[in-house]
Parts: sequence; C-alpha cells; structure tokens
Amino acid sequence: MSALENSVHKSFNTLEPETILQAMESAGLQPTGEMRQLNSFENRVFEISLEKPPHEHPQVQRVVAKFYRPGRWSRRAIEEEHQFLRELEEEHIPVAPPLRMQGQALFQTKGILFAIFPKIYGRMPDEILPREVRQVGRLMAQVHLIGARSEFRERPRISGNPVSGWETLEFLRQWVAVELWPRYESAAVELLDFVDEEISPVFDQRIHGDFHRGNLLANKDQFLLVDFDDCVMGPVVQDLWMIADALEPEEQEELIAGYSELREFPEEQLHWIPLMRGLRIFNYAAWIARRWQDPSFPRLFPDFNTYTSWAEETEALEAAVRAYVAQGRE
Repeated sequence: MSALENSVHKSFNTLEPETILQAMESAGLQPTGEMRQLNSFENRVFEISLEKPPHEHPQVQRVVAKFYRPGRWSRRAIEEEHQFLRELEEEHIPVAPPLRMQGQALFQTKGILFAIFPKIYGRMPDEILPREVRQVGRLMAQVHLIGARSEFRERPRISGNPVSGWETLEFLRQWVAVELWPRYESAAVELLDFVDEEISPVFDQRIHGDFHRGNLLANKDQFLLVDFDDCVMGPVVQDLWMIADALEPEEQEELIAGYSELREFPEEQLHWIPLMRGLRIFNYAAWIARRWQDPSFPRLFPDFNTYTSWAEETEALEAAVRAYVAQGRE
C-alpha cells in the first residue's frame, strides 16, 4: 500500500466529526452539527440534521451520509449502484437513491468517496409475518424485472468467476487453523467445483446481492428496500434464499408465489441454495479477515480467528456441500 493509500485508509478509519461536517458543506448542505453514527461494518454511515433543506430537495430535513470504504469499489462501480437505485425509484419501487446536488450524487473528501441519501423512516421487522411473505416476494420480483433490463459493467459476478473463488481460498490458507485446514480446503474446493459446474453466467442479472431481513424497513403498509452496496450480477435465487431460510416450508411457497405473480421464478435455482449458503460462509470469513486491520473489526468480531470459530465455519461449509449433494440423491 502506498503512503497516499495508507493516509486515505487512516482517514477513513478515524473519520472525524469535523471532516464529516466539512464534507457536507462542500456538497452544498448546511448541517446543524447534530449527527449520529449508524450501524455499518463496511462503510461509515451517519445521520445528519440540516439547518434547512437543500435547494434541490426542499422536502429533506435530515440526511444519511455514506462514506465508502477506500479501495473496495471504483467510482464507476458506485455510480452503477446509484443508477440502479434511480431506475428502481422511477418505477415507484420503494428505495432511496442518493440526492443529486450541484449536478452530482457522488462526492469526495480526503480521497474518500461519499454520497448523501435522504433519511427514510421505518423499522427493521423483528420477523416477516405470514401475511407479509407474499408482499416481500412481489417486491423482489419488481426489483428483478428492472434489474433484467441492462447489466452491470463494473461490479462483480457471483457465477462464472472461478478465479475469485480460488484466490479467496488461497487467501484463507493463512487464516484457518492449521489442524482444520485439510477439511476446510476439501469442502471449499468441492463447493467451488459445484458452483463452476452448475451456475452459469447465462443466469446472471442485476440483483440486490445481500437481501435479508436487515435490509428491509417496515413503514406503515409497505416495505422499503435499503443497502444496495453489494449489488452484483448473479442468479435471482441469491436475493431470496436468506429470507427463505428463515421461513417455514409453507411460507417459502408463499414467497415464491408472490414473486410469481409478477415474474416467472426459475424453480431450478432453488437447488442452488446450499451453494449460495456455502459461498456466503466462505466469503464472509474472507471479508472479516481482509478487514482485520480496521480497528473496529477485532471489537466487532472478538471470536473470529479462534480454533472454535474455524471449527464452526468448517462444519457449516461441509454441511452446505452435503445438503447440495443430498439433493441429487432424492
């Protein structure tokens, strides 16, 4: 890492209130100085009160400023996220694109890219009730209908990208407990082989990428969909399996039924859910490891990199592979 890159990362890890307020002013806002940090592992996100609404958005009283982790996404990749959000909003899908001010929606301070979003109100549901499951299915079908209209050029693909998977596995070699590495590697290799064989890029389209209950906000009689930071090219089942995993079998059928009201659901992709689950286990561990130099991560994940945590990871990875193999025997 160069001295400049190191300086930018240090500024990001120790983002000061004065820097945040100056960034807001540089974008044309007038913050009151009142702010609070919101939960976000990957980026730095703050809710900020304004003296008065910006000229371009007279209805906005509070904003959410999102400072993107340096080195993760390029400017073009972030702009693709923003464009996707604007397309969804134009079709009246309940999302919150970044505010455009001074003719732009992406700004920079001290080498850190940031965007400003309107504050939206809602609460994360404690659970998705049976009567709401079909509604969630319809919401995701709406997102996928728009997502299928064009492709991301700068953001990654879940499938058809074997090099990334093998590089991640090699990276984890230095982290996984030595005693567990043979089992971990064996399960990961089997998983990646199945992904390469079964999940073709022909199924890829623009998707949310990280759709789970934590990225839904309940507001009156509708759900708002937030956090498109992980939007990628991938199979549509990626946007349903984490929700489906928390549902009873009959509720899973309702989820698919709601989706199918607006868009045909590729039921053959349901067989890929164990692979999606395994990829998440595998990639989540690598994500934490790559962020370990961020001072907040050892605090957030105190049990990471212990023998016990790697034993649990190994067993979960093996279970995902077994579940996929078992489907072929049914």
